Amino acid sequence: MKAAYTSVRVRPGVVLVGLLALALNLRTALAGYPPLIDAVRADLGFSAGAAGFVQTGAVLMMAAGSLAGPAAARRGGPERALVGAVGLVALGSLVRGVPAAVPLVTGSLLAGFGIGVAGVLLTGVVKEHLADRAGAVTGGYVVAMMIPSTVASAVAVPLAAAVGGWSLALAVWAVPAVLALAAWVPVARRVERPAPTERARLPWRDRFARLAATHQSAASLLVYGWMTWLAPYLTSRGWSPRDAGMVLAVWAAAQVPGALAIPALAERTGRWRFWSGVALASTAAGTIGLLLAPLAPVVGPWPWAVLVGLGSGAGFPLGLAVVAWRTPDAAASAATSGMALGVGYTVAGIGPFLMGLLIDLTAGYAAAIGVLVVAAAVQASAIIRIGDAPRAG
Repeated sequence: MKAAYTSVRVRPGVVLVGLLALALNLRTALAGYPPLIDAVRADLGFSAGAAGFVQTGAVLMMAAGSLAGPAAARRGGPERALVGAVGLVALGSLVRGVPAAVPLVTGSLLAGFGIGVAGVLLTGVVKEHLADRAGAVTGGYVVAMMIPSTVASAVAVPLAAAVGGWSLALAVWAVPAVLALAAWVPVARRVERPAPTERARLPWRDRFARLAATHQSAASLLVYGWMTWLAPYLTSRGWSPRDAGMVLAVWAAAQVPGALAIPALAERTGRWRFWSGVALASTAAGTIGLLLAPLAPVVGPWPWAVLVGLGSGAGFPLGLAVVAWRTPDAAASAATSGMALGVGYTVAGIGPFLMGLLIDLTAGYAAAIGVLVVAAAVQASAIIRIGDAPRAG
């Protein structure tokens, strides 16, 4: 049931600016950590498994936030709930400014939960205020999520050197969160509290919903697995932390055209399975290339990082798009998406921790990257079973 708003009209342009400002913060706190893992391990004495657990905990809290987001919106409306969610991102980033294990873990958990809640709420805001341009706005905030993560990966190491350590470099990401709140709070104040709505049930017994969750789990694991371990993997092969961070930044940048172009082609042609297969083939080729020839002569890891970025950047929005196309109404779409995101982030959260344990146990990265190869195979199975989605309308 849709919330009943009796709010003063907020101009779409104001909502759009605030929404994009919020979206800028939905990956930076996580993307700024992996290039600093080696510095964190050296400073705090972490094993690879412990360092991976920091990212795992943050992503698991994203899963919890995704499941809690609809309840938060039900109580006070998505606009007000977004204030609290992004406030948690800012607080978590500040807490990580203390160079110790407990603040690092605590701050990561807070930021992850806030990101998870906000990610779910943004969809409701778009439907409520910008429904007539939902496609363009969604593409805009996906790009707004991805570009700052590219910057965060690229500048993490030099930023740590400039500000005096890895902890302060992580705390810097509280600044854009606070600025986003300054842009969004006026919007939230102008929207009155909605009437109570029925609590949506997650469709655990629905076959399509389970397939969508499987697809998002594999797609998310491929993103967060590489986000966490690509830079440390390359440093283990002799690359400097700065150069490894730049490769990670290129990987993140390659996600932007993948996220914008491939889902649009799938929608235009009505061939979701074909274009999902193209995206997954790109991801799988890059993953196998990084496993077998990470430092290929002349080209190095760059083309593999681009292939993984293009494919994995498309995988996540393709999973959300097929939910929109195959569900009968907005309520069913929201429930299925919430389930898919919650399960997907849970699996993606466990992945980096499992990969870290395998790195410790095997004293290498082959088994850990093998986890990502398995994830690609699982995603392929889900794509085949979901089949081609009909175009909306």
